[in-house]
Amino acid sequence: MTVRGDFKEPARCRPDLVIGREELIGAAREQLARGGSVLLHGPAGIGKSTVLRALASEYGTPARTVLRCSATESESHLPFLALADLLGLVLDEVAEKLPAAQRTALESALTGRESTLQRDALALRLAVLSTLRALAAEGPVLVVADDLQWLDSASAELLGFAARRLGDTPVQLLCAVRTDGQEYDRHLRASPPDTLAVRLGAFSRAQVSALLDHRGYTGLPRSTVRDIHRTSAGNPLFALELGRALAENPTPPRPGEPLPVPTSLRALVLNRLEMLSAEARRTLLVASAGARPTVALLHAAGRENAEAETAQAAELGLLATEPEGPAVRFAHPLISAALYAEAPAQERRAVHAALSTAASDPIERARHLALATTGTDPEAAARLAEAAALARDRGAPSVAASLGLLAARHTPADHDPAADERRLQAAEDAITAGEVDLARDIAREVLTRATAPADRVRAWMVVIEAAGQALGEVDTVYPQVLADAGDDPRLLALVHYQLAWRALVVEGDFAEGRQEAAHAAELAARAGERRTELLALSFQAQTEILMGHPDGPATIKRALKEPQLPELACHHNGAGAARFRWLIMSDQLPEARSTVSALLREARRRGMVESEVHFVRLLAETELRSGHCGRALDLARESMRLARDSGIGEVPSAVLASLAEAAGGDVDRALALGREAVELAEQAGDQMYLSRGLTALGHAQLVARDAEGAVHSLRRVRELEHALGINDPARGRWHGDLAEALLRIGEVDEAQELVAGARTHALRLGRESVLAVLDRAEALVRAARGERDAALAQLTSVQDRLAKLGYGLEEARAAFALAALRGGRPGPTSYDEAARLFRRCRALPWLRQVEAAAAVHPVEPNAPSDTSEGSDGPAGLEGLASMERQVAALVMEGATNREIAARLFISVKTVEATLTRVYRKLGIRSRVDIVRLAAGRRTK
Repeated sequence: MTVRGDFKEPARCRPDLVIGREELIGAAREQLARGGSVLLHGPAGIGKSTVLRALASEYGTPARTVLRCSATESESHLPFLALADLLGLVLDEVAEKLPAAQRTALESALTGRESTLQRDALALRLAVLSTLRALAAEGPVLVVADDLQWLDSASAELLGFAARRLGDTPVQLLCAVRTDGQEYDRHLRASPPDTLAVRLGAFSRAQVSALLDHRGYTGLPRSTVRDIHRTSAGNPLFALELGRALAENPTPPRPGEPLPVPTSLRALVLNRLEMLSAEARRTLLVASAGARPTVALLHAAGRENAEAETAQAAELGLLATEPEGPAVRFAHPLISAALYAEAPAQERRAVHAALSTAASDPIERARHLALATTGTDPEAAARLAEAAALARDRGAPSVAASLGLLAARHTPADHDPAADERRLQAAEDAITAGEVDLARDIAREVLTRATAPADRVRAWMVVIEAAGQALGEVDTVYPQVLADAGDDPRLLALVHYQLAWRALVVEGDFAEGRQEAAHAAELAARAGERRTELLALSFQAQTEILMGHPDGPATIKRALKEPQLPELACHHNGAGAARFRWLIMSDQLPEARSTVSALLREARRRGMVESEVHFVRLLAETELRSGHCGRALDLARESMRLARDSGIGEVPSAVLASLAEAAGGDVDRALALGREAVELAEQAGDQMYLSRGLTALGHAQLVARDAEGAVHSLRRVRELEHALGINDPARGRWHGDLAEALLRIGEVDEAQELVAGARTHALRLGRESVLAVLDRAEALVRAARGERDAALAQLTSVQDRLAKLGYGLEEARAAFALAALRGGRPGPTSYDEAARLFRRCRALPWLRQVEAAAAVHPVEPNAPSDTSEGSDGPAGLEGLASMERQVAALVMEGATNREIAARLFISVKTVEATLTRVYRKLGIRSRVDIVRLAAGRRTK
């Protein structure tokens, strides 16, 4: 490969350098693989050059020649400079292949002699085109051009002329251009007709977080990452610079203050600021300090000429609003942050002092008062505490936590108890907002000096809750918090509620968890602590439901009795969540959907992030049970994004996402998520979610046709749930999957035993959908034993029952089993019918399995609807067992071992073992002998 241009061939870029661009890069890759061209465009700092280098590294390898140029603004006035970068080093190679006039024109342009584009226009244009064609005659050519906006006009015109006329010549262009909107059109018009334009947009908050982590800016609080994302507007370059500034700044910004902006970014966005008058600049500083600045607010803050001064800023591109409009919006959030960072501290305090009286919102006034005040101030602290309470009532717990911290910091030393109370409330607000790192830090700070038992126990509760699923990491806390609680029933109720969670998560002991929760509820009722009592009753109810305990419904009713507390109405551990679990396990899907949808709406309204993550996941589970696989997949992916963004509920979200991917998405992704859930649960020592993770992994392995893997995973689930004391088969719904996987590896007796044991509990608890799935598994057991007619009748009944219950995906799976048992013959239970049902559910992985099975066993147009040899296969095989007869019959039809495995829902290994037994019993040596034996018997 020949590399030409003004810089060396870059090393292959690692995948982590293109975070958040996977889908876009996938489209560009496909385009380049087809021989097409790609134009990357987007604003400055968005990552165009990074993506360009990654693609050039990958697709430059198969090209014989790579031509490169990278223009700069300072050199854009020099004619033919880019052309010289591209073609200067290949001129000697192709010169003899060009007509004399073209060679002379090109040499003149590249060497800077007398030729001009105007005088030698046609010859020079044709020379560039001929050069590219001559290079392409020796092998594919890739032209890589970065920063097209700085390309000198002469080179741009010549490159565009040639690009439009290359036709089928194997020359591809890979270019990048800086754009703020849609003006990439003019660059696209100068590209080959088949060019794909790929716009690189802003990063999401999760992508910004991943980028910061990759570059080493780890451990940033969630609120800080949120501020970086907002200030950078998702621009990766800006986000990295802000992250670097935070890492280098020994003093983090105070709550409510904008982020520190490094000098590099200030220079980038404030170069037009010098053209503003001093008064206009001060007006913009007031706007930068306001949360939602308007012209009216600027007037109230003493900026009398706000209209004229904002108009001047808008003309310079600093503001993105019409000056007469009500809102004052900066062209980019970074301009506002840089302007604020540039101002002296005294000037900033004066601006906040003006806004503390000008702002109409009491929360905003209190925030500005805090930022205008230095040192302690009891009046400012009181106003901030009131504002925090107001933010809490409005459903903005993150704002409440920030204001509460400010209130604590402005509380005088002689008001220490009040300061600790405000810190603890801020920590609890941070937990609600999903900012667990901040909450933990605040609680630890309180514990260093608090002596009051109530304060210490509250702080310990925050530390425990901040641990999430990893309760094993705070095991040493429980003796300390019990000692701090003493014999106070109010405090002991809190401790025993957390001990109930520990019993469930760390010990995996449902019975002990239920006992601890009941004790906590009793203590809380005695102390008049209704909040703790409701939470403990809800926990007790959920535990009883999962255990299959008969008291579950009654405990839910106790938890739902008045008086209720508004803040618990949509709490993920509240009575509403317990009732949802009971509804979905009782097959009341429509009511379960409406219940969890209402809980989700209220959680979002109140800003309860952890509850939102939880209820999005539960809504996804409901849609999955209902057979709405596409909707479930969208919700599961949303839950996964929320969990990873907040660091809350990652294991449960991975479990549900794995199940949703296996049902309606990508099976490889389902397997990866299942393994991730198992690994995270094992690391956290969470036995309950280890069981759920293995359930998801086993299901994904079944869908991937890895029967041995599914059996291994789901046998572990059986052992874990037995140890945990979980008796309700509706909790994990894995029994049908394990039975089917056991049949595929030939373990018929174990499958029958499993079904019988699970049916006992399902009958006792009235789990109708579970009974239907168990009957489907039992029908497959009967089919494996040769009881074909009984299996067909049972599967037909199962499909009808699942349809009536509203379990669309399970109904489709029953139809698939029927079609496979009947050999795909025409009728109401054909492969076409199974495909229709899976298509209705948007269950793509299952649909692909049906299509594969139908392709293995195509049905003739006039094929009979059933066999004529009877249920046990062709005559002459009576001495064989049921499975052996079925395998031998399919061999007689000419099916391969893989086709037999697909037809009978068993593994290829099981087919091979079965054939070995057939050979021995029939006294033959190979499958060919089976075919000969059958042919001989038919001729008798």
